[in-house]
Amino acid sequence: RHYNAPMAGSFIVGQREGAEAGAAMFQGGGNAVDAAVTAALVAGVVALPSCGIGGYGGALVIGLHTGKVTSIDFNTEAPSNPPANPPDHGWLSAGTPGTLAGLDLALHRYGTRTLRQCLQPAIRLITEGFPVTAAIEGSIKRYAKILLADPGSAALLLPGGQPLKAGATFRNPGLAAMLESFARDNSTDAFYRGPIARRIAEAFAKGGGTLSEKDLNSYEARELTPLQVRVGAYDVFTTPLASGGATALQALASIQHLSFEESRRKSHARVEALRLAWQDRLSLFGDPRFVDVPMRQLLSDDYAAISAARARKAVHAAQPLVLPENKYTSSGTIHISAFDAQGNACSITLTHGDGFGACVTVPGLGLILGHGVSRFERTPGHPNAVGPLKSPVHNMCPVVVTRDRRPVLAIGGTGGKRIPSAVFDVLASHLIEKMPLGAAVTAPRIVTTGGLALTLNERWSEPDRAHFA
Repeated sequence: RHYNAPMAGSFIVGQREGAEAGAAMFQGGGNAVDAAVTAALVAGVVALPSCGIGGYGGALVIGLHTGKVTSIDFNTEAPSNPPANPPDHGWLSAGTPGTLAGLDLALHRYGTRTLRQCLQPAIRLITEGFPVTAAIEGSIKRYAKILLADPGSAALLLPGGQPLKAGATFRNPGLAAMLESFARDNSTDAFYRGPIARRIAEAFAKGGGTLSEKDLNSYEARELTPLQVRVGAYDVFTTPLASGGATALQALASIQHLSFEESRRKSHARVEALRLAWQDRLSLFGDPRFVDVPMRQLLSDDYAAISAARARKAVHAAQPLVLPENKYTSSGTIHISAFDAQGNACSITLTHGDGFGACVTVPGLGLILGHGVSRFERTPGHPNAVGPLKSPVHNMCPVVVTRDRRPVLAIGGTGGKRIPSAVFDVLASHLIEKMPLGAAVTAPRIVTTGGLALTLNERWSEPDRAHFA
């Protein structure tokens, strides 16, 4: 969905109420960061299954008209006493929520409006209420059994034991009161260090989780130098580990060394470049504060040429590379991109993880929690194995592209494991094959997570589907 704010900027978001709030912020004179943060806060109260104020976090990239590009990591952290084998749902699957800290930091350093101003649309929506969509009703039904096991979630989403119905008005007084307190303070600090943090920690203890008030106290979103690859005249930036952007950039660097005229060979080359990048991710990636990841080497032109040579050999043989299988799965997420009239860009991705994340809710606060701790690998000793205060590797892949040091594109994706493939496909089509952006977004896509299984979207012809079968 594309919104134009006259004489202000433009805004693209996959969530209607957020898009409208972001566009209004542009019309009020806000910049790209103000608009994107406002939209994210609205999405955090409206997009119930996908993301939330208690979502496990995300990542963002900001490109300024001055030539500076920076990123903010607000990924979740595991408790200081994490479970040895994190479950998919429940209190043990949740870590410190990073969403509020990340949005607050971005606004404080690069916005022009206050947190109080940016919170108002979200407060209004959650106080006055908004209609439950058919998608929300369907998601509640899908996760009903898990949600009913948690008293807070059951009361919020399945009153009387029945899922909220499409068309009903949803309100969340506890969440509204919490957001109003942040607006009064013009800060989200109380979420991490104060009475709200204490209530969250108490809910974890009562639910059998291990996150403590001390863990919340120690959490901080971090401004980091983005990862970068050069593609022709363009520079492509994304958030560093533990985000999923490195996979898309790695494949993008490799594909520049491959040139095929025939469309099926071209698609095969893309698949193999992605499969190789995914294999590195699955075997090497982890929180760089705890493990040594050779990211400089993985994004180097020399390594890209080696990967391209392997992909080229597979294309010429018309056979896939022999690589280990994996069982990586996930879905969900909201992405927001914004550009302002001064030429600043902001790209944000935030998530619960899967639908409703951990499927647990802090009573009284109406705070649905993400399940970021479930994103750790279950194999002991793996770079992405769970550890105290460690962040898990995730799929989120916000990107800003510059040319001559000026932002020209902000892009990202939703859909869990599909995100790196989708972002890579669009960037490769637009930046390398010179396809118009609209055509690149709607072009046929292939999703791979490193194994032989491929997912082709509906835009592929039947003969091409048969070719990749």
